[in-house]
Amino acid sequence: MQLQFSLDAFINQKVTGRDKSLLHADFQKYNAQMKERINNKSVLVIGGAGTIGSSYIKAILKYKIKSLVVVDINENGLTELVRDLRSSTEYQIPEDFITYPVNFGDRVFEKLFRKLGPFDIVANFAAHKHVRSEKDIFSIEAMIENNVLRARKLLDLLVEFPPEHFFCVSTDKAANPVNIMGASKKLMEELIMSYSSKIPIKTARFANVAFSNGSLPLGFLDRINKKQPWSCPLGIRRFFVSPQESGELCLIACIMGESGDIFFPKLDEEKDMILFDQIALELLNSLGLKPDICKTEEEAKKKASLLNNDSTNYPIYFFGSSTSGEKSFEEFFTDDEQLDTENFINLGVIKNSKKRNIKEIDEIFNRLNKLFESDEFSKSNLVEILNEYLPNFHHIEKGKGLDQNM
Repeated sequence: MQLQFSLDAFINQKVTGRDKSLLHADFQKYNAQMKERINNKSVLVIGGAGTIGSSYIKAILKYKIKSLVVVDINENGLTELVRDLRSSTEYQIPEDFITYPVNFGDRVFEKLFRKLGPFDIVANFAAHKHVRSEKDIFSIEAMIENNVLRARKLLDLLVEFPPEHFFCVSTDKAANPVNIMGASKKLMEELIMSYSSKIPIKTARFANVAFSNGSLPLGFLDRINKKQPWSCPLGIRRFFVSPQESGELCLIACIMGESGDIFFPKLDEEKDMILFDQIALELLNSLGLKPDICKTEEEAKKKASLLNNDSTNYPIYFFGSSTSGEKSFEEFFTDDEQLDTENFINLGVIKNSKKRNIKEIDEIFNRLNKLFESDEFSKSNLVEILNEYLPNFHHIEKGKGLDQNM
């Protein structure tokens, strides 16, 4: 099996279909303003070891920032980030650069923020991003805690020390959410927007990041290294951006947006959506392998156990999606959201995002905390509360989670 191929080239040619970054023209258009607003600034990135956070860091290090502090709970991820940056000649790494394996909801984070801050630019990428995180009451509570409740503590800290720019990443799944992860990010949007008169807040909804950490496509490569079979849903079409594009999109939104803006990529449903099963077959071909399509997981695992270095056929099991919260299509905005599609070449902006007052946010948080502390906490009870506050939330429950698939 031959693994000598360029992942970046594969993403450009077979996934996004773009030779240049989607954001190339917008960076050219706003080059002068970006330099003016970024150069010589102090920067804090939370969740900086993940795919999007690290791509944001790489995008901002094309400019001459004064200092960079990166926080993430993934200690190994931070180590690899530093090695990646230090091994490259592409980035202007400031002398004042440090990483911390710290949870942004912990007391020690507040201590380091007060000691090392204030910061001119703050970007938060810490989030539970997987639909699989609604598997039971414990994973659900952890997701709400991370995506919503801890974000409140960060916002209150930023009110004391307002940055010039604050960005908090959202997801396309916040538009008409059908899963609790998407609903949590929609609630996060409404939370941060309630602070938009006090802090210059921007966010973005965007597509799947091709071969991001934890994604199905990256899992294909990991499974090949372990000689494990592939498993892939049929008929699931998604928009994709490259890791580079994900960081650049977030950087432009952070720096060029107005407080309260929600950015999204201008992508065409016919031209830019691609099937997961198409990616799987294209990837096998690029690796010099042929698909050995199996009818069951058991058949795929048995064939994988017989693989050797001379094998040219690779077992793959295709299945119909049957898990809770799986959306058959993607959308970046809803019918009642006001769009600006003129100011940016390949980005749109939602301008009338809902802005609740702090009393409403307190009411929601009190309801959530009371539910989490009660003996009656269940997924259905949480969905009921979320439905009260998020009328566009229509949960899809099938009684099966992604952890039950191979």
